[in-house]
Amino acid sequence: MARQDSPQFSAAARAAKEALSHVRSVQSARTAPAPAVPPGLRDVQPGLPNRSIYDAAGSENLPGKIVRKEGEPESGDPSTDEAYDGLGHTHRMFAEIFGRNSIDGGGLPLDATVHFGKLYDNAFWDGRQMVFGDGDGEVFERFTRSLSVIGHELTHGVTQYSAGLAYRNQAGAINESMSDVFGALVEQYVHRQSVTDASWLIGEGLFTAQVEGSALRSLKAPGTAYDDDVLGKDPQPDSMDSYVRTSADNGGVHINSGIPNRAFYLVAEALGGNAWEAPGQIWYDTLTGGSLPATATFSVFARATEAAAVELFGTGSAEHDAVRKAWETVKVKL
Repeated sequence: MARQDSPQFSAAARAAKEALSHVRSVQSARTAPAPAVPPGLRDVQPGLPNRSIYDAAGSENLPGKIVRKEGEPESGDPSTDEAYDGLGHTHRMFAEIFGRNSIDGGGLPLDATVHFGKLYDNAFWDGRQMVFGDGDGEVFERFTRSLSVIGHELTHGVTQYSAGLAYRNQAGAINESMSDVFGALVEQYVHRQSVTDASWLIGEGLFTAQVEGSALRSLKAPGTAYDDDVLGKDPQPDSMDSYVRTSADNGGVHINSGIPNRAFYLVAEALGGNAWEAPGQIWYDTLTGGSLPATATFSVFARATEAAAVELFGTGSAEHDAVRKAWETVKVKL
């Protein structure tokens, strides 16, 4: 049971509740679509990453002082070096698996600022760069600790430069789900984890020992990532039977994303092996293929994934069947 007897913990818990909805990270990058990257850019030979890490030194001024550039040795500061590595791992996964040349498909330099704000409980992509808080030490550890979170936030950039999904209601939940899916895939790819080996957790290790919870979200079992007396219970539904209708959280974008998250997991579970292969390719082609409208609903998105599965693997293939069955299981109509 989380400790509630200190004022410091109560203040941290309030900040953490906001962080669980990523209030700060609802940036223009997520609400205003960017010009789509032509699908053909997938075929361009990806270059190497071009990373720059800055230190805000507890301020909220971006980008801060440069502390590590591409190719330089470790700085000795865990946040700086974790951010540097996380940007590189994410760049590598998109390049090696999907042929994507950085976040925009055109070799965008990857910048990040660490030590942002005082006891800041969040990490976010602001449309141009990554930003990491150090956490409050009571509820959250430093946010650079989680590779899945780094991959998640950078994928908001990929979405920004491809489908430009609106950040509200079901389109916003798909936007969040895409980030969870590829955040999980980055972690799985780096650690060479199969579908059965992977935890399918986003933000594992971010909570301190004072919190009853394993992660921010679970793709395998939405609604089970945490259950804490102060933070409450993970509110994510795992099917349309428990879809949450709310005006909060931009129409429940972080809550209802559990439904498409589970659909992706079910496809991966059915196919086995490595989730970044067939399942990841279907989802990536759906995101970047140019046919997904910015205001897509779950049903529109589901049909788009089915179309991508057919185009890639054929009608009636194991991949096609897995996609259909996954959406049926989470009660989304095709």
